[in-house]
Amino acid sequence: MGDPRDGRGILYPARLPTFQRVPAAPELAGLVRWFWIPQWDLAPGRTSRQQVLPFPASNLVVQPEGVTLAGPTTGISARDLRGTGWAVGALLRPAALAALHAEPQEVRDREIPVDAPDLHAAVVGAMPDVGAAVHAFTDWVSAHVPAPDAAAETANAFEDLIADDPEIVRVEQVAARLGMSMRGVQRLARRYVGLPPLAVIRRYRLQAAAERLRTDPDTTIAQVAADLGYADHAHLTGDFRTVLGLTPNSYRRG
Repeated sequence: MGDPRDGRGILYPARLPTFQRVPAAPELAGLVRWFWIPQWDLAPGRTSRQQVLPFPASNLVVQPEGVTLAGPTTGISARDLRGTGWAVGALLRPAALAALHAEPQEVRDREIPVDAPDLHAAVVGAMPDVGAAVHAFTDWVSAHVPAPDAAAETANAFEDLIADDPEIVRVEQVAARLGMSMRGVQRLARRYVGLPPLAVIRRYRLQAAAERLRTDPDTTIAQVAADLGYADHAHLTGDFRTVLGLTPNSYRRG
């Protein structure tokens, strides 16, 4: 888990502005998966619409106008870019989210301001030097976000298990692998992710399905559904319609 080359969630790579992912330093392994940095310089009057299917996680984001915490989403995320700008974001592990916000469910589908003037000043002062900006962000996280305790480590293991094992399709499997009750897994997801555990599973599977459809045009939709544990083609199509608002065939054509 935490490979910046992971292409899941990027629905339309050709539409991205200049975009980098930078691995988190080893000392942040339990808190940040990676840093992501888009930069754009668009002609006057031009708009670039960015759509992603976010990981079932939260992001701490620094932009010229301030610092925000973007919570987990229940659908795709869309943003219209105009003019010139940049952002430096940290894709948070469950342990870090719980340390930054006591009730992750409250930031579901929301982006809230974070009072972190020292983080903002350090990153703004470092940009456009991406390496220096990431270093400044790393220093701030190290100083302000505590290392995971045992419960937070279990929450990180919950995330890793679902993200890395495509055969995990039911909450019962997660509970068995973690040695927990179903209710315990549900409480863990609520406290550290802000989404129900089944929603976390489905998001990772839907991300993988979208990536397969985009990168492997010779594979049928039925085969993608089977490989990712969907009961059938119809269930995958239903997930696509519900979350992305279009069918797998429409996405593949687009």
